[in-house]
Amino acid sequence: MTLDFYFDFSSPYGYLMAEMIEEVAQRHHATVVWRPFLLGAVYQKTGDKPLPSHPLKGPYMQRDFARSARFYGIPFRLPDPFPVSTHLAARAFYVLNDGSSETAKRWAIAVFRAYFRDGRNIADAETLTAIARELGLDADALGSAMQSPAEKARLRAECDAAIARGVFGSPMVWIGAEPFWGVDRLPQIERWLAEGPF
Repeated sequence: MTLDFYFDFSSPYGYLMAEMIEEVAQRHHATVVWRPFLLGAVYQKTGDKPLPSHPLKGPYMQRDFARSARFYGIPFRLPDPFPVSTHLAARAFYVLNDGSSETAKRWAIAVFRAYFRDGRNIADAETLTAIARELGLDADALGSAMQSPAEKARLRAECDAAIARGVFGSPMVWIGAEPFWGVDRLPQIERWLAEGPF
């Protein structure tokens, strides 16, 4: 069974899901396909805006980010600035994924942790190449590739495909034709994997 895991690198809930989804999938002999996209592309389509900028809802969500991290036992601190543009990180992921999905996943976790644990600005190309270097990757090649017109076009295509599928938030996990939105749906995902549709 395959899970399609859609996320934006600036999503706290995406970060929490990224820390847990592989372990859940492995327990049920499932494979996770990681698919970064840009929430900004969704907002252009829907006219929505980032959660922290919503009146009333914004302060609640910031409280919930931290509470949810404590609930799951995952280190977290709200970075500043937040949110940030993640197009470079998403492009870099797809470049790495061409060579090895496991390397790309390792990169993704490192980027999430750099932002939501260490407060590093993952919108900055130098930060991203530094993370690549820390992982023993070819940072110079990755830095060049994530700026290329081909990778810009590929990420646009990935975002268009995600939106066409119905992706509107981060994280979203699809099991076949069934979508699950939010890290709080992880128990439902696990039951679906264990017992089938309900």
